[in-house]
Amino acid sequence: MNTLVTRRIIIVAAMVCAAVGCMHPMHLLAAEGDKSAPLNVLFIAIDDLNDWVGCLGGHPDVKTPNLDRLAGRGIVFTHTYCAAPACNPSRAALMTGVLPSRSGMYVNAQDWRKNPTLAKTTTLPQHFMANGYTALGSGKIYHGSQPHPASWDEYWPSKTKIRPIDPLPPKMPWGGGKAAQKHFDWGPLDVEDDEMADRKVAAWVIEQLKRKYEKPFFLACGLFRPHLPWYVPKKYFDMYPLDKITLPEVKDDDLDDVPEAGRKMARPWGDHRRVVEHDQWRKAVQGYLASISFTDASVGRVLDALDASPYKDNTLIVLWSDHGWHLGEKLHWRKFALWEEATRNGMIFAGPGIKSGQRCDTPVGLIDIYPTLVELCKLPAKDGLDGLSLVPLIENPQAKWERPALTTHGFKNHGIRSEKWRYIQYADGSEELYDHDKDPMEWKNLARDDKYDDVKKKMRKWLPKENTKPSKMVQKKKRGKKAKKKK
Repeated sequence: MNTLVTRRIIIVAAMVCAAVGCMHPMHLLAAEGDKSAPLNVLFIAIDDLNDWVGCLGGHPDVKTPNLDRLAGRGIVFTHTYCAAPACNPSRAALMTGVLPSRSGMYVNAQDWRKNPTLAKTTTLPQHFMANGYTALGSGKIYHGSQPHPASWDEYWPSKTKIRPIDPLPPKMPWGGGKAAQKHFDWGPLDVEDDEMADRKVAAWVIEQLKRKYEKPFFLACGLFRPHLPWYVPKKYFDMYPLDKITLPEVKDDDLDDVPEAGRKMARPWGDHRRVVEHDQWRKAVQGYLASISFTDASVGRVLDALDASPYKDNTLIVLWSDHGWHLGEKLHWRKFALWEEATRNGMIFAGPGIKSGQRCDTPVGLIDIYPTLVELCKLPAKDGLDGLSLVPLIENPQAKWERPALTTHGFKNHGIRSEKWRYIQYADGSEELYDHDKDPMEWKNLARDDKYDDVKKKMRKWLPKENTKPSKMVQKKKRGKKAKKKK
């Protein structure tokens, strides 16, 4: 009898094991309440998005309900700064954990993949892959012309073509008129959302959230807008009637107390003059706002898909933008400068273990994302990272944090942002200093006032001790026109 009972127990146990075995391992990892399971990562990147987001308060007209609800379910870092105010060096720094001042990677034309320092690094998704994750993604994560196949198990449309082609207007320039130059243009498209490349990227990411996985995943979603040109479906332009557009507050003499090196970065004789002379300012702001709301809608679809998936309770979300953007502030457009508008961007963390509805006003950097994800996901620490884990601030947004945020634009041009001050030092030694408590628009440069010498001295301590000369590995341009023969 005892033998029979024992056999029955063994049979039942085997049946239970078989049933559990039929469940996919990832479903077990994603089981609600299993706090010991590895976290998945949903990694959302947005291009050229400044602080014109509802939760950041950068523009009174903007409509970003989905970015705002993500901020509400986690922690939003309200003062996040890029390592460099340009797509390629910013993204290369974030994904490798190495600052431009150490790598010599400063501008878009350099090929980060051939940079002597960065070529030897383990990228963020590679570190996850080395620790048991499946890494997959779509869209703009690295700079568009410099994909990195080794960082991914899967990529769509392919590891060398990061995103589909966007629809274009019937003629270019279109919205920008005579103010337009190359892709510096804006205007509504008579297309459906699903025809846009970003929506196709989001749709692919959504499909991946319906899959079953053998391992935890690192899933990247790179959204291109609000990068130029600002061509998005008409319904997003309709959200912002021209006669109700709020323009940035600008002073015509704003550059009078700025060093020559800063004025050269601003180039007021370029974009800003053309925009103003051709009465395009209001239309340009409309195009940027429309592009932001278009991207917000794509973010919303991805968040909805995650919430409807088996992975909603075991997935960490991080959303970031690669740098800020000027729309006339300091008589400047685009990025490529060291002031607040060009360097400030959004960053949100949400998911298991992160308290909802938190805000952290401490200045931090995108360079801190790599070590933060490593710690949150309990991966082995990665040596050689220039960033610091933000976990202490995630656990307590008021925690003491001594290091200010650093942004570099070109060799030996640096901006340091503390809670109160922005200090800029250019390669020629010229300086700017702004008191953000009294002057959030950075209108009054205090650097020449002797009574602020102690402040400048303290800020200089945070300048990089190492300034690597620019890497000469410039990406070869695609063949088009015949090269001129050397005489």
